[in-house]
Amino acid sequence: MDQIFEQQKLLTQHPVYETLTDRKALQRFMRYHVFAVWDFMSLLKALQRELTCVQVPWRPSKYPAGVVRLINQIVLGEESDLDLDGRPGSHFELYLRAMEEVGASTAEIRDFVSTLDLARVPPGAREFVGHNLNLALHGSAVEVAASFFFGREKLIPQMFERIVSVLRAEELEAPTFLYYLERHIEVDAEDHGPLALKCLEELTGNDDGLRRLAERAGVEALRQRRRLWDRVAETEPGT
Repeated sequence: MDQIFEQQKLLTQHPVYETLTDRKALQRFMRYHVFAVWDFMSLLKALQRELTCVQVPWRPSKYPAGVVRLINQIVLGEESDLDLDGRPGSHFELYLRAMEEVGASTAEIRDFVSTLDLARVPPGAREFVGHNLNLALHGSAVEVAASFFFGREKLIPQMFERIVSVLRAEELEAPTFLYYLERHIEVDAEDHGPLALKCLEELTGNDDGLRRLAERAGVEALRQRRRLWDRVAETEPGT
């Protein structure tokens, strides 16, 4: 697990967070980050498709009922959480509202979601999205669960805490984005993160081969996120 810990350290200490000192920088960051918000749901839906039954006619899952429950609990929160006004909606939709609130364009992500054409993803995010889509479509349950846990649920609270501290220090007005970040810090650290870990542990069991597969998938997920943050940090304002 040393590689996992090293990659996580590089991400939590990434310089991209310190660039979020004005509205233009925040708009630029959100333009790229929104694609990670979207493909997070694709990874989650891949797990739901594999571990539960979403087909008609329904059949019991081949996985333990505890795993089925874990995934459905995460889906409930991510796809129909409550916003600042108590209205249900997905975290992706909440993020789009946060973008509009700070003046960040949602044209690219909306265009991509309607077409699913990777060519419409900004170059800096294209490799990241392509990797995660390929994993969601073709990866094993263990690979997807490992990417979901190590690359998302375990990592997100630490990353988002860094962003929140910078936004508050700079007194940037972004109430919906701050709510999105703080909500994820809360649910991922206290709820979704532990659930995702339990799910991964159920899938790998005591199989050393599956554990090694999970570690490789986790390391690659973290490397992909680091490359995404590199591209964001290198992007010139206004581009």
